[in-house]
Amino acid sequence: MTMNVTPEERRELFGDNDPEQYAAEAQERWGDTDAYKESARRTARYTKADWERIKAEAAANTEGFAAAFDGGVPADDSRVMDLAEAHRQHIGRWFYDCPVEMHQGLGEMYVADPRFTANYDTGHPGLAAYIRDAIRANAARQSS
Repeated sequence: MTMNVTPEERRELFGDNDPEQYAAEAQERWGDTDAYKESARRTARYTKADWERIKAEAAANTEGFAAAFDGGVPADDSRVMDLAEAHRQHIGRWFYDCPVEMHQGLGEMYVADPRFTANYDTGHPGLAAYIRDAIRANAARQSS
């Protein structure tokens, strides 16, 4: 992923979670897809301020999931499905068009890939599966 920020800004923005560390793997897995190409095109022009906004939106969404999860709200509750839809829209707004089916695949990856699971489950064990379940429920709602 080519980013329009300096190495110092990248460290400030991402710390040890610099997305550049996964660039080669992402290129190998998805480099031929339209979604990857669109994401690369968009992210290449984002400034530090853009990345701060993207991160803040994502963090607020994750915090919403965590609050619902900690509060015992079922993943198929309309409020949680709305968070899943907001998550899908966030991806579409900033990275690539994310149809419901693709979003479901991402939800599955959040549980299947231990790196994603660890990202979501830190402080909230089980949150990755909860988000996946909310994404599934939202997909079912969208198709009905």
